[in-house]
Amino acid sequence: MVRPFLFSLLLLLPAALHAACEGSDLRLSLTPSEQAERDRMLAEVPYPEGNHWRAEKEGKVIHLVGTMHLGDARMDAPLARLTPLVQDAGMLLLEMTRAEETQLQKALAEDPTMLTLTGPTLPEMLPEDAWQTLAKAAKDRGIPDVMAAKFQPWYLSMMLATPPCAMAQLQGKSGLDMKLQEVAREAQVPTRALEPFDTVFRLFNAEPIEDQLQMLRTGIVDTDTAEDQFATLFDAYFDESHADTWVISRLIARRALPEAPEDVDAMMEETEAQLLTARNEAWIPVLKQASAETDAPVVAAFGAAHLSGTDGILNLLADEGYTLTRETF
Repeated sequence: MVRPFLFSLLLLLPAALHAACEGSDLRLSLTPSEQAERDRMLAEVPYPEGNHWRAEKEGKVIHLVGTMHLGDARMDAPLARLTPLVQDAGMLLLEMTRAEETQLQKALAEDPTMLTLTGPTLPEMLPEDAWQTLAKAAKDRGIPDVMAAKFQPWYLSMMLATPPCAMAQLQGKSGLDMKLQEVAREAQVPTRALEPFDTVFRLFNAEPIEDQLQMLRTGIVDTDTAEDQFATLFDAYFDESHADTWVISRLIARRALPEAPEDVDAMMEETEAQLLTARNEAWIPVLKQASAETDAPVVAAFGAAHLSGTDGILNLLADEGYTLTRETF
């Protein structure tokens, strides 16, 4: 796995605010050859755009909403448009409901090894210069080096994927999914999780430590670049161009990493298979079961990265015989 992927994976992280950050959309920095490659890749992606889709089969309706678990003032208008939809829904499905959040907090308190190392610490496993660079990046984000030294490498990688300007808000509740959950609570619409609370943790912790360390070492970027990645993520989301996030991540990874382009692509595809494809396939029965339990439409809100692609939620539902219609976001 590589860090440019983790920039896209911020779609899956707890909420952080963009307002305090500055950065430039990396899509504007592409060379002509990179732009041509971007166009080629996007042309091969099923359902590359649209943050709100309606799936219908045999009179049953599921509204699919791509979210960011990150806050931004631009989210107010989509929230207002989606509120009546959730209020009239038979059920709201989310990656993690409040119940799963409580389970996760309890599990982390009882088993710190979900996030921390039990054996050698990072300074003991990394060359001195690599550790010092990581320690400084962690300090810039308010993480003491003594704490960073004990983190699982994948978790520290994800923390360092967040620019310093956003760290203060990392534990906020400003993402669209959290706001929709509040709408459902007030309207007494039942909510359900798409997966167990520890799914992502289990996937990351299953990675060999050597792969995690490689991800950590190759993933350090300067503050300006981190803010550019953040800006690109937000701009692509509000353009409703969720597939573009993946494509740009791949192009920037090819540019930034020393590995051959085909090796970078292979690493990102492996990670995508684990963290998106496998989960998408597991979610389809959950979506269908929820729809079968209520006559009213179901609303499913999850990270927008799960929408597009051959193995994305939209294409998987199309394969199941659902008719898909893009709706206003």
